[in-house]
Amino acid sequence: MTIALITGGSRGLGRNTALHLARKGVDIVLTYNSNRAAAEAVVAEVQAAGVKAAALPLDVSKAGTFAAFAETLASTLKTLGHDRLDFLVNNAGTGIHASFAETTEEQFDQMVDIHLKATFFLTQRLLPLIRDGGRIVNTSSGLARFSLPGYAAYATMKGGIETLTRYMARELGPRGISVNVVAPGAIETDFGGGGVRDNPQVNGFIASVTAMGRAGQPDDIGAAVTALLTAEANWMTGQRLEVSGGMFQ
Repeated sequence: MTIALITGGSRGLGRNTALHLARKGVDIVLTYNSNRAAAEAVVAEVQAAGVKAAALPLDVSKAGTFAAFAETLASTLKTLGHDRLDFLVNNAGTGIHASFAETTEEQFDQMVDIHLKATFFLTQRLLPLIRDGGRIVNTSSGLARFSLPGYAAYATMKGGIETLTRYMARELGPRGISVNVVAPGAIETDFGGGGVRDNPQVNGFIASVTAMGRAGQPDDIGAAVTALLTAEANWMTGQRLEVSGGMFQ
């Protein structure tokens, strides 16, 4: 039996990934920032698929809490019948929409803490809990490849995560740990206020510049991450997998 930790697993793409992995027989630990009820609802959905699950609070913007979180996670793994993590999905994140000229230092620092610093230092802290031969998936964005006004700070963090992924792959390779990065395109979730999902003009624009002719669905990403984690493809590491339906191709 295998087990995955998914940060930001109470909603959106994290929730969808948890459900896809559960259907493959993978036990789940997910983190949530503030909405415990939503997290517990996902736990119930995961358990209904016949696997074990738990939800733990974690604010990924506060790196000083990662040591205590690792201790709690170790205890939770034992409670669920595991001694190590098989999979780590660094998914938690928020976005901002502000032009380059108007982005504040506070907004920029928030993006650093939530995306880049969290992926770096949470993974570092959890290394003793990840089994040799395990797999890590980091989360980037199609915005690291193409540019849309208003996402300079957010996309800069994702570009950093893509570089970090290659370095993690190189340095964790001796332990047989593969590290790859998934870059979603525009997906219909509540992310960023739900604009892609709820604004017909935005949704139509996305469809018009996407080879597959539509905006993405959470299932598109959850299925891709699950395939990357569960397929017999551990020889693939340090790679960027964009799941955008061919946006701006």
